[in-house]
Parts: sequence; C-alpha cells; structure tokens
Amino acid sequence: MRIFVTGGAGFIGSALVRELLRSGYEVVNLDLLTYAGNLDSLAEVSQHKGYIFEQVDICEIEALHTLFAKYQPHGVIHLAAESHVDRSIDSPRAFLQTNVVGTYCLLEAARVYWKQMKNPERFRFHHVSTDEVYGSLQPGDGALFTEKTAYDPHSPYSATKAASDHLVKAWWHTYGLPCVLTNCSNNFGPRQYPEKLIPHMILRMLHGESLPVYGQGANIRDWLYVEDHARALELVFRAGTPGETYNIGGDCERSNLELVHTLCDLMDELRPRADKAAHRTAISFVQDRPGHDYRYAIDASKIATTLGWRPATTFETALKKTVIWYLENEPWWRPILTCYGQNRLGLGVTP
Repeated sequence: MRIFVTGGAGFIGSALVRELLRSGYEVVNLDLLTYAGNLDSLAEVSQHKGYIFEQVDICEIEALHTLFAKYQPHGVIHLAAESHVDRSIDSPRAFLQTNVVGTYCLLEAARVYWKQMKNPERFRFHHVSTDEVYGSLQPGDGALFTEKTAYDPHSPYSATKAASDHLVKAWWHTYGLPCVLTNCSNNFGPRQYPEKLIPHMILRMLHGESLPVYGQGANIRDWLYVEDHARALELVFRAGTPGETYNIGGDCERSNLELVHTLCDLMDELRPRADKAAHRTAISFVQDRPGHDYRYAIDASKIATTLGWRPATTFETALKKTVIWYLENEPWWRPILTCYGQNRLGLGVTP
C-alpha cells in the first residue's frame, strides 16, 4: 500500500514515515522543506526501497494533481502545517496559507483522483490535527476533551487548524471523500524543532543559559511521546472508520513548571553544570504568551476501546530517552540552532 505523507520531513511526520516503512507501506513524502522540515530526520530511511521524497508546496494544486497521477497512492496522511503558537501570533498569514489553503488544495486534488480510482473504497484521507482546536479547560474542573467537545480555538494557529478540520469534515459530508481525523495532545521526543518547549529547555541548559518559563508556569498540557503517536496514526489510517474523529492523548498532564523541573533534574543527572549548581537555579519567569490557554487534556478512550491503542511508553522513560538523544546528537541540532537563534517569539509585536 502506497501512502502520501505530507510534512514527512517534520517532527511528527518523520516519526510517522519511519513507522510506516517498518510496517511495510510504501511512502511518498511530500514536503516543502520550510524552516522546520529536515531531511536529516529521515537519514536512516533515505535509501529504503519503499521511500520516495518529493519537494512540493501543498498550496500548488496542479503540482498535487501531477503527483497523484504519477504515484497512484492508496491514501493520504496529512501533517503538513505551520504549528508553533508563538510564531502564529507574530506571523499569522503563513498559517492561513498552509493550514487552510493548503488543506483545501490537498482535499481537492485527492477528491479528483479518488473519483477516478478503480477501487475508491480503499482510499483514505487522514487529517492530523491538534487538541488546541477545543480551546482551554478551566482550572480544577477535571474535564477532558472528547471527540464531541465544541471547537473554541483561541490562537491564530488553533483557529487555522480548526478551519482545516472543518474543511475535511465538509469534504466527507458533501462529497463522500473517505476521511478520518485525529486530534492529538502535545508531542515530544527526538528530532523536535528547538523552538518547542522541551528541546528549547534542553539546549539552553547545555549552553548554560537562563530557562524562561511563561507566566508562573501554571499552564497544563497532556504530553504524548511521538513514537506512540506515530503508531496511533498508522492504526487510525488502517482501521479507523471514515467520517470519524479520534482523539490521541498521552494521559499525562504536567504543568509547564513541573515539566521544566523534571528536565532540570534529568540534566543534573546526565549533564551536570560545570559550577555544580542545580539546573533549576537557572529558571526565570517571563512575560506570558498573549491569550495563553490554561489547560489541555485529552480523553483517548474512543481510540482505546474501538481500535485498541494505548501509549506504550511511560512519560518518564520517554522523557529520559529524549534528553539522551539531544545530548548524543549535536550534529542534528547544531545547524538548526545556528539559524534559529532561540529568539523569543509570540509577543504580538511583529508588524
């Protein structure tokens, strides 16, 4: 079975490509290679006989038509997206273009191709989204996001992902395109772009820099190991019911400050500071992100009961594996850090 994976050079996308190839699929990776796309994340599979890379902008619909005709895929798993909330606050236009226009172009190209397939019932369009479309849970209420939770996005990023989710559902209801949709919690693991919280903190500790925590660090996220997520995505693509949404979560809520404390303790063990001080002493509290959602938490009982998926890796094990990976793979992150510079984004001051 041949699958198009959009955004396959990104963090989650590259983990999914590796998982699909291990599972016997042929994969055509469609990626524009913007700042967060990195083919080094796929170095171990770059010569795999079942792997093909095509550099393409998903907003260019004619190019997509050409690729569908050329490769005749059995389905699409769509991950290509602008994904960093802080970046969306400063530069929302790119998010509208990629997340909304790009999803429309991909849906239309897929629909045209699907209509002329000899076995259209085998086709699947799997759209990968986020729990951020649901908005924010309130302190102390114990509630969880379910597949029935009403959408209430608060950032430009989550608003564009909500729009793309609605487009996918519309193409299912209006045209019958066999779509499945997943909404996941915060991913972490090796090969994540350094603007995200966990690698950002690890690399700042490696360089002896301050550890900036937004507000008082009270905001809560549900953390999901990327390899567990990749397994879930393959399962939903293969066995999910068209027209259905599946929430994928790690059942692992941590406040941002708790998470940073845990990272500091791991770094004390694995890479102590030269001055022997605890890494926690470098924590500083900085101006909060505008409109910072308080809490996200996923109810993943649907995918557990209907498809049998549960996280296979404990948070503690996965986090330690992640820290060790960054310590041992400087050749991967050093060129990125040189370009990225770890500058603060998301204060809403960029024209």
